[in-house]
Amino acid sequence: MSTPSLPPLDIAENAPSGTDVLVVALAEPGLRQVPDAIEKAFGKRFGLSVHEMATALGAQAKAGNTRTLPAADSGPRIVVVGIEAEEPTPEELRRAAGEGVRYAAGLAGEGTLSVAVAFGPTEPEQVQAVAEGALLGTYRYAPVTTDTAAAEALISSITVVADEPGDAARGAVATAQAVLIAREWVNIPPNLLYPASFADAVGALVKDTTVAVEVLDESALARDGYGGILAVGGGSARQPRLVRLSYQPRGSTFHLVLVGKGITFDSGGLNIKVGEGMYTMKCDMAGAAAVLAATYAIAELGLPITVTTYGALAENMPSDSAYRPSDVMTMYGGKTVENGNSDAEGRIVMADALARGCEDHPDLIIDVATLTGACVVALGDQTAGLMTNDDAAADRLLGAAEVAGEDLWRLPIPKESRSKLDSKVADLRSTGDRSGGALTAAAFLREFVTDGTPWAHLDIAGPAFTEGSASGYTSPGGTGFGVRTLIALARSLA
Repeated sequence: MSTPSLPPLDIAENAPSGTDVLVVALAEPGLRQVPDAIEKAFGKRFGLSVHEMATALGAQAKAGNTRTLPAADSGPRIVVVGIEAEEPTPEELRRAAGEGVRYAAGLAGEGTLSVAVAFGPTEPEQVQAVAEGALLGTYRYAPVTTDTAAAEALISSITVVADEPGDAARGAVATAQAVLIAREWVNIPPNLLYPASFADAVGALVKDTTVAVEVLDESALARDGYGGILAVGGGSARQPRLVRLSYQPRGSTFHLVLVGKGITFDSGGLNIKVGEGMYTMKCDMAGAAAVLAATYAIAELGLPITVTTYGALAENMPSDSAYRPSDVMTMYGGKTVENGNSDAEGRIVMADALARGCEDHPDLIIDVATLTGACVVALGDQTAGLMTNDDAAADRLLGAAEVAGEDLWRLPIPKESRSKLDSKVADLRSTGDRSGGALTAAAFLREFVTDGTPWAHLDIAGPAFTEGSASGYTSPGGTGFGVRTLIALARSLA
């Protein structure tokens, strides 16, 4: 499996000569930044300013609105993309840059295009946001096909026009690369990405980095008592894996542990899903994709924070060896769990990994999972649920998400959620009743976190995957949600 490639990125005061497409932004007061040479060329050839032509062709200061203007003389074609706010946030700039570059790629035909993005960013975080959005907007999943043209890049280079680049290019490239890695893993068909091949892909990714990798196969999982991961993966001929990454830079004073749900395909097991609900279940490993890719980026950026990451990888299938409702599993660490529903498998593999992660004595442990449909019902498909045992952790994550431009909403874990998990035959049951399903799932996970350890749970079931059309910097399929927030969190903790 190859790593998605990014076009070369430069941040410069001017668009290079020979640029094929210039992307500019239209806000309420007018176009944010158009090079003087292009304005003069437009006036000379068309008798109109760039703004006048854009509005004549229907351009509006509205997110998602795009128009193409002809080139003046030998200059670039111009793509005008709408931004509603007079003073846009970094996320609004990120989305507009992605929209503009993705639209520009559609003009490539059979060739490739060099693109410059001139939005007039003035602050380092704005410059990085524009660069991230532009890079993310280039992504498209290459289908499994004999058509080689379908896999070819459409954008040959990107220049962000800005006066003070700072370290924005390095941060944007590392962040965008990690997001695209996570997207790619999610988008790979499940017969090609399964626990063993996923573990191999992670090992290949970090091979020449400062990140150490350990992979536990089914024999090692049995030896060490990972009863949850083994139970969930037991119904498949493709055996489960637990991937452990370790990044330990000098000067670190904070230890962050990340845990990701890596169900490479979820049929529901013996509680089998309906066919329509099963089709997109290759995305059920998006949590593992996010934490593993984010760890890679944190190391690439050299952030002085210790990170230990677990990807709990299994395929949930129905067979004569599948785990059953009412089975009792002995989890890592010895706690016993009665299985309430084999389609609630994510919390089972996560419980093993959380229990193991707490043995690393972290200052903060975070799990990320496409865990419950209930969270999608509560928050929609653009916002992830945040549940935690620590107010400081909640504040840190909400702040990081705001910086990253990803939407989190804190949900409670009421006391009554734990009582729903009482079992007559084990220490606890894996599921409760239909009400408050996302909260009950979080209450279950909390049982595997050592007392006194700050912990947060991100339920990304809604925003991890999109079946709709492309929008902003997001293409159909995996979104890479959570990667940017985790990188921003690591920055703040470092």
